[in-house]
Amino acid sequence: MIRIAPITLKEANAYVKSYHRHHKPCAGHKFSISIIDASGVLCGVVIAGRPVSRMADDGRTIEVSRCCTNGVRNGCSMLYRAACRAAKAMGYHRLITYTLASESGISLRASGFTLVGKCGGGSWSRSSRQRKNSHPLEAKHKWEITFANKLRKEMGTNNNFGQQKPSDNAPRALFVGLPPVG
Repeated sequence: MIRIAPITLKEANAYVKSYHRHHKPCAGHKFSISIIDASGVLCGVVIAGRPVSRMADDGRTIEVSRCCTNGVRNGCSMLYRAACRAAKAMGYHRLITYTLASESGISLRASGFTLVGKCGGGSWSRSSRQRKNSHPLEAKHKWEITFANKLRKEMGTNNNFGQQKPSDNAPRALFVGLPPVG
């Protein structure tokens, strides 16, 4: 039986360094989560942080940058769902991640993610800015799960700005991002 457990970025990165097939440890994170077995052995980690793409970095989106297990059954799905719960609890509206086009994404589908489409791939190196290619260069698949509609419904809001719907006999006040009082 595996269960969710807290983990530091340093510990998660050490696990990624040992087990991840094609990526190095992360430079930073917003949170990391692990799974352990009944005897306390670390079986997997997920690391989430600011989106790498500046276009996705809107303050309400978080990206899973690493998900890595030792192959334990349903480990990736368990980690992705835990990351979803944590992101939603922290007020994020969307969680995104990327897989290589050659990867099936079955754990993401099982966790409620939607395939957005193909993107990226290739080298980050340019003639004016040389980079060493230490990552896979194949195309990527972008996946996402959104919480905003569920969050707005729970808060009784009617738009993306967190404005409360006024009742018929309530004063026409504007509440930005606050749940109804009372």
